[in-house]
Amino acid sequence: MAKTKPFDEHSEDYEKWFEFNKYAYHSEIRAIGHFIPKKGKGKGIEIGIGSGLFAQPLGIKDGIEPSPRMRRIAQERGLNVYDGIAEDIPLKNNTFDYALIVTTICFVDNIEKSLKEVWRILKPTGRVIIGFVDKNSRIGKIYQENKQFSTFYKEASFYSSEEVKKYLQNEGFREIEFVQTLFGELKSITETQDFKQGYGDGSFVVVKAEK
Repeated sequence: MAKTKPFDEHSEDYEKWFEFNKYAYHSEIRAIGHFIPKKGKGKGIEIGIGSGLFAQPLGIKDGIEPSPRMRRIAQERGLNVYDGIAEDIPLKNNTFDYALIVTTICFVDNIEKSLKEVWRILKPTGRVIIGFVDKNSRIGKIYQENKQFSTFYKEASFYSSEEVKKYLQNEGFREIEFVQTLFGELKSITETQDFKQGYGDGSFVVVKAEK
């Protein structure tokens, strides 16, 4: 069952988080953008598009989102959003050149089924790009320690980079690459950070894998 209630009821708080943590947000955008094909080079979709805060600056026009409130906000931003969940994407096979998933895998009920669906909608040369907070990172540990007090992460399931890599490999994805950003605690990030290859130092990790 899609975990949409916090996002339906607290959409304003969700938006404010990105305003308050704008340098962390911009750092995440920069890292994700490393794997996004250049403008005009392929059709992309975001799975769990939320209110469109990642899709819009990254030039992605289409998305899937189960939360009615978040879907409406994304549509107001001019995005084309379908009602659906990652485990059952209501779109045709071999449709997209790339699929973006940002801070969504921690909310899906079945990560294996979600990746199977992503594989299905990707073209034969497509790629998936996943951005997530590594559970073994500094920020990841803080989030897990305070889950019971969090509006959005109370029901989240966090993953390590190694676990995400294994899930991708099990579904047949190849040419897996990682970059990382958010070095230090959120309150210490006072400028947009550069990303670097790999994982293990930054709390926000982006992985790219080819179909």
